[in-house]
Amino acid sequence: MKFDLHTHHHRCGHAIGTIEDYVKQAIEYGLHYIGISDHSPYFYSEEDHLYPTISMAKSEFVSYINEVLHLKEKYQDKIHVLLGMESDFFPDHIDVYKDQYILHPFDYIIGSVHYVQDLNIFKKGRWDGLASQEQIKLKEEYYDLIQKSAKSGVFQILGHIDAMKGFYPAFSDIETDVIEKTLKIIGQEDIAIEINTSGKTKDCGGWYPADDILERALFHNVKVTFGSDSHKPERIGDEFEQVQKRLKEIGFTEWAYFVQKKRIMTSL
Repeated sequence: MKFDLHTHHHRCGHAIGTIEDYVKQAIEYGLHYIGISDHSPYFYSEEDHLYPTISMAKSEFVSYINEVLHLKEKYQDKIHVLLGMESDFFPDHIDVYKDQYILHPFDYIIGSVHYVQDLNIFKKGRWDGLASQEQIKLKEEYYDLIQKSAKSGVFQILGHIDAMKGFYPAFSDIETDVIEKTLKIIGQEDIAIEINTSGKTKDCGGWYPADDILERALFHNVKVTFGSDSHKPERIGDEFEQVQKRLKEIGFTEWAYFVQKKRIMTSL
């Protein structure tokens, strides 16, 4: 079973191609399921399009859903098109987001922490000059938000759970036990995490999360899934087979995809 649950398109302002471009490319690559999961609007903002180069406008939300549902029907004989969304997690506004999602037939929602201390996790230079204790505090705040996202009851998948290393690879070396605590909570809440292959496009290289995190995830019975986080059609399914092989080596025997918010486990 070949699938990719994390893809974007032109609405977010930093990806290329239409949704249909991604569906057609997935068919060409032989995928069985293609999940469309563009960045959520900033629902808490009074502005329609708070950050045009980061996410879709609020006014685009329903048209996005309708387009995916149309393509789901149009290509039903060739591929399963899944309606998803990569949702920002803001604990103070989670009910606003939840109220929006519950109105529509999503197959899954990916919960991703993109902001810590009101700064984007990929902001270059945010680590400059921080002392060791400040680095530890920042890393622990990041994982505290991930823990809260796991407990929110809104998400089926947690996105790129060590992505803060994207432009600061030394993030992985900051010593704290917070990742272990986080994985334990994710396992208890029974939420899946994705293996996201877009880390290769950042300074850190590799995947999110790193192998050592995946090994501990297995220990805590955390379910896993796959997402390329593709921002161009050609990257759909990127390194799917390599991830599949590595998960087997670590000791996983199955992984998940989602239909109508029901988790379906399939053999690796």
